[in-house]
Amino acid sequence: MITVEDITSSYGRKKILKGVSFTAMRGECIAIVGANGCGKSTLLSVLAGTLKPKSGEVLYYGRKAWSASGGRMYADREIIRGMTGYVPQENPLIPELTVYDNLRLWYPDKKKLKQELSQGFLNLLGIHEFSDKQVNRLSGGMKKRVSIGIAMAGMPPVLLLDEPSAALDLVCKEEIRRYLQAYLERKGTVVITTHEESELEMCSKVYVMKDGRLKQVDRGLRGEALVRMF
Repeated sequence: MITVEDITSSYGRKKILKGVSFTAMRGECIAIVGANGCGKSTLLSVLAGTLKPKSGEVLYYGRKAWSASGGRMYADREIIRGMTGYVPQENPLIPELTVYDNLRLWYPDKKKLKQELSQGFLNLLGIHEFSDKQVNRLSGGMKKRVSIGIAMAGMPPVLLLDEPSAALDLVCKEEIRRYLQAYLERKGTVVITTHEESELEMCSKVYVMKDGRLKQVDRGLRGEALVRMF
């Protein structure tokens, strides 16, 4: 499970996160919604270990990923790398390489990679259909699927997704949703930031990020009723 306790973060003098706390269990999908610039991406960056918080604590399955000692924050990179897969909004792929070569950078076991492409999660994402193409020739939806596939190298128990369906077509959105459902059925834990109401359907908890804090809201809220919470 994930335990986040009183996480704070700042850019210069501006406080972005002001004591964020939540928990997520195995097989649970947690949605974080809110207005643009409210701190959703900042929180995921902290959880993924790419941004250092000012204070607080993050635990994955009872092991401290971020913790404070002597007034300073320390990360256990081994825990973060082993426990999390992170899909940021920006594309992390090398455009001059093929999809397969990008995947090889993250899947050192060539036999395992071929198995994933033929019958595993990479196959479920449909990546086998275009694995020989150069990344710079892919559509946005294809790139997003490969990014998720890379995040899943090693099958981490926690998947962090920053607006994975933004600007994608309906077919690609459905393929990603289907993949995430399969991941949850295998007792993976998902934390997702989203503006897509359809993605809320698979979430057991919905939190609104506002003024640097998280507030849990009714997971059935939609439309204006949800926006009024921003």
